[in-house]
Amino acid sequence: MARSCSTTYPQLKAMSANNFDNPVTAGLWRNNPALVQLLGICPLLAVTTSLVNGLALGMATTFVILMTNLFVGLVRHWLVPAVRILIFVLIIASLVTVVDLLSSAYFHDLHETLGLFIPLIVTNCAILGQAETVASRQPLGVSMPAGLSTGLGFTGVLALLGGLRELVGRGTLLSDLELLLGSTAASVGIELPVTSVLVAVLPPGAFFGLAFLVAAKNYLDARRMPAQTPETTEPGAA
Repeated sequence: MARSCSTTYPQLKAMSANNFDNPVTAGLWRNNPALVQLLGICPLLAVTTSLVNGLALGMATTFVILMTNLFVGLVRHWLVPAVRILIFVLIIASLVTVVDLLSSAYFHDLHETLGLFIPLIVTNCAILGQAETVASRQPLGVSMPAGLSTGLGFTGVLALLGGLRELVGRGTLLSDLELLLGSTAASVGIELPVTSVLVAVLPPGAFFGLAFLVAAKNYLDARRMPAQTPETTEPGAA
């Protein structure tokens, strides 16, 4: 279901290189890791049964991307090319472990809900791609905003897909916000008077929802492209 790093990393590197003209904002839309690169699809499809679940995992992923870019950027001048990928993976795995332990300690119920998908952040190739193509080659003034835009782009898709699936499949929105903000947010959830469609919160709903978002992005991109008109020939030209 999700692409493996061994097969997608060369493609990710090439894609990032081709879109490096504006790395600070590319992750939000033009080179969005979920809608364009199609990375991190496994947690994207599995976790987004509600807006809160998608938002929580997206925030954790954004934190890991930001800290990875920070640490890689600090040591990029001393990296040995032969072992740089190993160093990147060690940094990412260490940060994911920190996130896993903190979420288990302070957001235990949410941690139980997300389950294995917090440790699986380490397999998200978008993070490794950021470390290789941005953080290890650009100053912190570029790599940190680029990592933030990539994380926010991924979080936005997670939250949007989770919100759509929760709304259609349960007829609610932010129904489990207390998992993220505590018991004081238990009454914030919205319950709409609509007929729920159970398939939306089942695995097929995740695939259909992601396909809808990808199609919507492609449609909007096509609308923004200038119309191409056939070249006109001058009078008397052969």
